[in-house]
Order: sequence, then structure tokens, then C-alpha cells
Amino acid sequence: MIEIDLYSDTQSRPTKGMREAMADAPVGDEQQGGDPSVNKLLERVCDLLGKEAAVFMPSGTMCNQIAMLVQVRPGEEIICDRTAHIITSEGGGGAALAGAMFRTLQGERGIYTPEQVEAAIRPDNRYNPKQSMLEVEQTANLGGGAVWPIERLKAVAAVARKHGLKTHMDGARLMNAVVASGIAAKEHVRDMDTTWLDLTKGLGCPVGAVLAGPKDFIHEAWRWKQRLGGSMRQAGIIAAAGVYALDHHIDRLAEDHANAKTLAKGLAEIPGIAVEPVDTNIVFFDIGATGWKGADFNAALKPHGVRVSVSNERRLRALTHIDVPAAAIPKALDAIRKVAIRAN
Repeated sequence: MIEIDLYSDTQSRPTKGMREAMADAPVGDEQQGGDPSVNKLLERVCDLLGKEAAVFMPSGTMCNQIAMLVQVRPGEEIICDRTAHIITSEGGGGAALAGAMFRTLQGERGIYTPEQVEAAIRPDNRYNPKQSMLEVEQTANLGGGAVWPIERLKAVAAVARKHGLKTHMDGARLMNAVVASGIAAKEHVRDMDTTWLDLTKGLGCPVGAVLAGPKDFIHEAWRWKQRLGGSMRQAGIIAAAGVYALDHHIDRLAEDHANAKTLAKGLAEIPGIAVEPVDTNIVFFDIGATGWKGADFNAALKPHGVRVSVSNERRLRALTHIDVPAAAIPKALDAIRKVAIRAN
């Protein structure tokens, strides 16, 4: 049995208070705009992000896909980091659904520069694909939960705007960036035409994300939501979890960040393990010098009640979240230490 699940913050589960809020939620027909709990969530997110309108989605992946479908025509190009979730983890949806091409940048921990964006701009001629969107990810997942600085966001957005590109933020862990930086969410997304907020990771909800942007964008996003089967009925039951999370689970993300730093410090003290920098709740570590391969190392952890995720044969990832209290970190480190020193 896995007692300490560091596989992802997607493994977070609704708290007792959240479950009670879900059970008591007033509901209606979300597809007809008649669910009061959904409407309350959308109002809260628009206020939080400073955007005109929003739509409740089943997942963050659907938010990204619909943002591309609305703003990118088949054969057009999106500029993003090479580690972006829209490339690595969405089943090729950008190509399969929107018909998009990707021009990838070699950022540092998933964060690229305005100079790199400028260098990626193609001449506007009949031989090149039209470039339609610039995408950023806050925080940068495969960059170890790195937080984009506000000034960098402004700078890359300015280059995009100069060349007529839309800007989109994958906000899967936006609130982790907010807590880590101490800067309001609306400042992080001010220069983004469209963005979304995930409810299922550090915020601890069982399902859902909210896509936000201009009213005309959300109008078209609804059409794609309908086409893709994302429209719901009495969705207030799950939207209420999102409202509860915004009320109760944002500030506590600081606990996850502190636990991640404690975990990273302990991992760095284990022979054979090299730890990457930690900004928020994501810890990447390399086990190559231990002699283990990633999948085998993770399998060896499971009898100790611990699970992480495997990026490749050397690189593992551990995420702290609401179901990993501070007391669990020493136990996880003890299990990792025992496995690391075993002969493979």
C-alpha cells in the first residue's frame, strides 16, 4: 500500500471540508448557464485573474487544447519551450486537433528569453508557416517547478505582441507561483491573452480547471467544449470544490513548498543522488550514480509505502501536496536512503 504518494500533486484528494461543500452545493444545468456553483466559481476566477470571462472545463489539458483550437489554424505555429506540457503530455493533441506546428525554444528550466523569441520569429512569406501563439507554462513542470519572473513574462509577451502573436499561459500550477513569488495571480497573467487555472493539483480538487480570457474567446471556447464533449449538467458538485479550494487551499501551498525543500535537502545528503534546484513543490533528482535504473528504483520504493514518478532511467520526480504532511518527509527520505544504498 502506498502511504506517501509523491507521484504527482494530482494525487491530492478532497478534504473533509471540501467534500461537505460539494455535498451541499446548489446545482443547476451548467450547459445552460444555470448552475449557481459553477457561476460562482467562474466569477471568482475572473476576479482572481483579472479576465473578462471564463468557462469551467473537466481538465487543464482540455483548456490548453481549446485555447489552441480557438486561436491557431491548421498549419500555423506555436512558439513554446521544448519541455512544454502541450508537447510532452497531451497525446499529440495540438497536432491531431488544431493541426498546429511547434517551434520549440531551449529555455533554462523551462523559461526562455525575449531574445530567443525574437530569434524564433520567421519571415512573413508564403514558404513559412504563420506563427499565431506564444505559450508559457507557470510553473514550468519539467523545469522543476520553476517560477517565471513577472518581468520575463512581460518581456516575452511584448515580443509576441510586436509580431502579432496571441499569448497563452498554461496555468497548471499558477497558484504555486503566486505563493512562491508573493505576487498576485492577475499580475502573472496580465500580459497573457488567455490562461487557465488548474483545480486538481495543489488546490486539491478531484476534477476541473477554469479557462479564462476575453469574452469573444470564451464564446468560441464554449463551442469547442460542446464539440469535444466537455459540457456538463449539474457540475456545481465539482465546482463547489473549486470555490472551497480558493477559500482554503491557496495559502497552504507554502507548506508544500517547504516540504519540497526539506525533501530536496535530505535527498542531496544521500550518496549517489543529485538534486535539481527547487522553487515550489516539484523535486527532480538523478539516481544515476546509485547504479539503479529509474523504474527499478521506484518499484523498490513501493514495499516501503513510497511512490515517485519516473522521467527516464536516471531522473525521478517527487511532488509534495496536501496529502503529504511534513511528518511524511523523513519517512520518505528513509525509504529512499535504504533503496539507494542497496546493491542493484
